[in-house]
Amino acid sequence: MTYTIETHVQYSSLMMTTTGEYMTQEDDWERDLLLDPAWEKQQRKTFTAWCNSHLRKAGTQIENIEEDFRNGLKLMLLLEVISGERLPKPDKGKMRFHKIANVNKALDFISSKGVKLISIGAEEIVDGNVKMTLGMIWTIILRFAIQDISVEETSAKEGLLLWCQRKTAPYRNVNVQNFHISWKDGLALCALIHRHRPDLIDYSKLRKDDPVGNLNTAFEVAEKYLDIPKMLDADDIVNTPKPDEKAIMTYVSCFYHAFAGAEQAETAANRICKVLAVNQENEKLMEEYEKLASELLEWIRRTIPWLENRVAEQTMHAMQQKLEDFRDYRRVHKPPKVQEKCQLEINFNTLQTKLRLSNRPAFMPSEGKMVSDIANAWKGLEQVEKGYEEWLLTEIRRLERLDHLAEKFKQKSTLHESWTTGKEELLSQKDYESASLMEIRALMRKHEAFESDLAAHQDRVEQIAAIAQELNELDYYDAATINARCQGICDQWDNLGTLTQKRRESLERVEKLWETIDQLYLEFAKRAAPFNNWMDGAMEDLQDMFIVHSIEEIQSLITAHDQFKATIPEADKERMAIMGIHNEILKIAQTYGIKVVGENPYTVLSPQDISNKWEAVKQLVPMRDQMLQEEVARQQSNERLRRQFAAQANIIGPWIQIKMEEISHVSIDIVGSLEEQMSNLKTYEQNIINYKSNIDTLEGDHQLSQESLIFDNKHTNYTMEHVHVGWEQLLTTIARTINEIENQILTRDAKGISQEQLNEFRASFNHFDRKRNGMMDPDDFRACLISMGYDLGEVEFARIMTLVDPNNTGVVTFQAFIDFMTRETAETDTAEQVTASFKILASDKAYITVEELRRELPPEQAEYCIIRMTKYNVGDAPPGALDYISFSSALYGESDL
Repeated sequence: MTYTIETHVQYSSLMMTTTGEYMTQEDDWERDLLLDPAWEKQQRKTFTAWCNSHLRKAGTQIENIEEDFRNGLKLMLLLEVISGERLPKPDKGKMRFHKIANVNKALDFISSKGVKLISIGAEEIVDGNVKMTLGMIWTIILRFAIQDISVEETSAKEGLLLWCQRKTAPYRNVNVQNFHISWKDGLALCALIHRHRPDLIDYSKLRKDDPVGNLNTAFEVAEKYLDIPKMLDADDIVNTPKPDEKAIMTYVSCFYHAFAGAEQAETAANRICKVLAVNQENEKLMEEYEKLASELLEWIRRTIPWLENRVAEQTMHAMQQKLEDFRDYRRVHKPPKVQEKCQLEINFNTLQTKLRLSNRPAFMPSEGKMVSDIANAWKGLEQVEKGYEEWLLTEIRRLERLDHLAEKFKQKSTLHESWTTGKEELLSQKDYESASLMEIRALMRKHEAFESDLAAHQDRVEQIAAIAQELNELDYYDAATINARCQGICDQWDNLGTLTQKRRESLERVEKLWETIDQLYLEFAKRAAPFNNWMDGAMEDLQDMFIVHSIEEIQSLITAHDQFKATIPEADKERMAIMGIHNEILKIAQTYGIKVVGENPYTVLSPQDISNKWEAVKQLVPMRDQMLQEEVARQQSNERLRRQFAAQANIIGPWIQIKMEEISHVSIDIVGSLEEQMSNLKTYEQNIINYKSNIDTLEGDHQLSQESLIFDNKHTNYTMEHVHVGWEQLLTTIARTINEIENQILTRDAKGISQEQLNEFRASFNHFDRKRNGMMDPDDFRACLISMGYDLGEVEFARIMTLVDPNNTGVVTFQAFIDFMTRETAETDTAEQVTASFKILASDKAYITVEELRRELPPEQAEYCIIRMTKYNVGDAPPGALDYISFSSALYGESDL
């Protein structure tokens, strides 16, 4: 075939179509129809270097492009190297027809790859036609080096140009618009190298006015570090008005192929880093959950023994200090832990949502650290807490009773001991041995009066013993002192009885010797002693300490006091009668000239004693009135505290219940977008938090009530404990509801569903949530699916239930419902994608080395993989080879690693 000008125009402008075939078109730069000598020189150098870059893999090269391909042998070898395929066996003869046959075999192979060779014949190649040979080599370069370059579905040339433009866009003084003059200053080539290997060129030191230096720098760096041979000459490019486009394209395509593998590896590395980042973030959340759960459980573990310690203190002050410590615990120490518990549940739910959205296995906390374990531990804490408070209040009441009894014991013991002073010495006297008749009779009557007095004191002794017994039964801390004093009184009382009996027996033996008795003295003594004892009792009652807890109790004491005051006139008559007896003695003595000397022989009581004690009783009556009125005022104050507490509690309690009901409706009523719902809930939450001041005010009233020892309140059914529990439940519920909306936003964004779809899902769910508790029973769930167009058999429905209710709880939550409705269409990263990415980094090997991981991945992600990957021991794998396939599966819970 004869080469013509027309054939030159045809072969020299061959370009790829989008179908992979070649067609002819006239380029604007080839209007002269003849190959420019400068371009021919550039093509010779570039095409020769390009061919040698492949032929050297077969251990050979060419020196003259039109001569060394004439016999077809190196041409066939070149095609085998660049295609990786075997061509037909070449003819070994040296005759012209042998050469033509070999060249035809090469041209046939090119045609078999979808290339239409127009006007290129074997004879021109065998004859050494340089232009035809260059056209054939350009055709091979187009097919095997440029055809596969495609960016955003453009043709090969446009794709290569677009790739260059994107890579060099950030660089100053670089504006790639074509494959000729855009490359003359060498900056575009240097920018390509710097973009991918910034370690090889310091771009900041390059100058636009040094094109030869820039080009030589690019050529030398590419040849030395990128294995791209020098295919162009800097002087030729700079001194040519318009460098050859084919030469530039051929050389630039080598950069594309040199860096394409690195970009593929970079893409794979980025994908792996993204997946590992998800796992690392999830593991961090898991570690935070474990840490928070451990700290909260440890706090509960330390707190429960303190609340279970029911060792009572011995004094009221010490027990009140315990109560104050408990109040500090409720006000200061517990509220942050309530927030931690709520936050822990929120973190757990958010983590599980992220794991579902990233196609990871669900998080299973360590044994004993499940949310349910924490809830059970918290429930146990609150049970112990409630019992501790009840015990504290019971102990305070007991100590209050003990203090009252101990003081009463001391008063009665002091009175009794005061009365018994000297009685044993008196009963032990033997004055009757030397007494006269009148004196012995007087002694007899005096002793009878003493016995009467002794009998009158029997009741007080019994009261003292009874109080001591009660103090022992109530475990009074100073019971030993009480018992010793009580025992002394009882022993003395028994001795007095014995001495009294002995003295009576002695007096009775000589009673017949005495005849004269002064009846008036005796009558005075007999009536004065009981009256005096009555006054002692009255004074004791008027000074008696009392403890009451209500208006009714103090009113009962006032009534008893009024009844006592009603007996005073009658007592005054008795006093007047006794004083009348004394006056009668004086009158008789005066009338009959009897000289009264000394005291009444039958009693130690004098009329003056009676008068003095009577005056004392009259003074104690108004003092008792004042004490009772003061207690009335205190009880009235306590009643005001009760009513004040009840008025607030009766508002706060229903308010908390109403807010709980309103929050429960949030998940049912669909109003606005999720972000609007979130905003409304945040505002709602802030309003609830602002209400905390009312709780604090109620807590203050509660503390005043406890300090006033008020332990009951008939005006309200709400206790401070009820309010505390309700408030904590309200805070936890609003936080959980906000977290549910957050998870719905995460689900919506991750699954790619619209707000309208989410509203439709919510409406369907609410319709079949017949119990209005945020869950559907299996039957309701089936009805919901049928209403949405699902044709369900028993087997298929059972399969779906295992997806939405993996723990077999018997209910379907809204989150599980959303996950199911979006699962099939959601775009998630998969184990297969990660495995494919690792395969790229490993150069298609079934294993990857530590060096490859550290070269391709950031240090943190590389070490993460090295630590967790198992060894790859299959076949002839080198030592230290790692199994990335099982590692990728393990990331998604698909293996036992």
